[in-house]
Amino acid sequence: MTWRRSLGGLAWLVLALLGFSAGCSASGDAEHTVHVGFYAFFEPVSAAADPDPDAAGFDIHVGYEADLLTAMEMMGGLGLRFRRTPIAEWPGIWLLPSRDDVDMVGGGITILDSRRLDADGNTVVAFAEPHIEFRQSLLVRSDDVGRLPNHDALRSTDVVGALPATTGEARLLQLLGIADSQGRLAAGTQVHTPAGVVTVESDRALSISAAEASPEIEHRTRLVPADPARPTVVYLGEESGEAALLAALSDGRIDAIARGTIGNTQAAVDAGGQFAVTALDEQVEFGGFAVSVDDTELLDKLNSAVAWLTDAGRIGIGEWLADNEVFAKRAQTWQPPR
Repeated sequence: MTWRRSLGGLAWLVLALLGFSAGCSASGDAEHTVHVGFYAFFEPVSAAADPDPDAAGFDIHVGYEADLLTAMEMMGGLGLRFRRTPIAEWPGIWLLPSRDDVDMVGGGITILDSRRLDADGNTVVAFAEPHIEFRQSLLVRSDDVGRLPNHDALRSTDVVGALPATTGEARLLQLLGIADSQGRLAAGTQVHTPAGVVTVESDRALSISAAEASPEIEHRTRLVPADPARPTVVYLGEESGEAALLAALSDGRIDAIARGTIGNTQAAVDAGGQFAVTALDEQVEFGGFAVSVDDTELLDKLNSAVAWLTDAGRIGIGEWLADNEVFAKRAQTWQPPR
């Protein structure tokens, strides 16, 4: 079975949930309805069933995290119910629980200390225990696999696409030497914005990280590195996810997409051989759900559920791709603490 669950699988899951709901009512378990914001454009981790925001399917959550949350609803004693809302814009999505927009957010969000902080440096969100691992990579046209085996092979004539405020972008800039480990851009870097071109001065006061960017370059559209041997970076898909990047790669407007291996691998499979994944990064990232730092009750429940459903990290995206019902089956073996 592919990650896009069959109708038969959906029917089975609905029946299981109905049975569980009746069991909760009989046993008297208190239910807690949690408003979840899910990123709508990250297949196969978290996505809307229909990418069109005007379609009814846009409100339906599918993918790895969707099944993980559904399995949590099946765990007797936790009393969790999730009301899910698609989120189309990625930058700052992790901060939404601190603003009362939602109770928690997901979407393949890499856990970073910097993402726990608001603009004033206050800790406003907390991350649940990680439930997924990432490594960064490049997605290229299959004909370019030999030419672009790693990041060092990218040259000034190449154009790399990225989504702003992602670890894919931040890690790309670091690996190319355009930014240091704190995200400070090299002097001479030119960042194109709707208001004009901003050039990084010798004080390197401008920065781009996976959590935020300097206000002057927050709405960047293009980045030209100071090193003439390095590729140009363009920003597409801020409001439509990776679809704009994939279209640009397909028609030759860009030469690579910098993002996580999971999403790139899914895109390569969907493209039927047109694309391939290269430049696998050695650095490992861990992703989790974000909640308000004050909601310790929800955080504790999520931590217990994630630990059980992933078997303390031994069940992940690979196991789910092989069997989309792995979390549902695991949930059926859960025994709530007495």
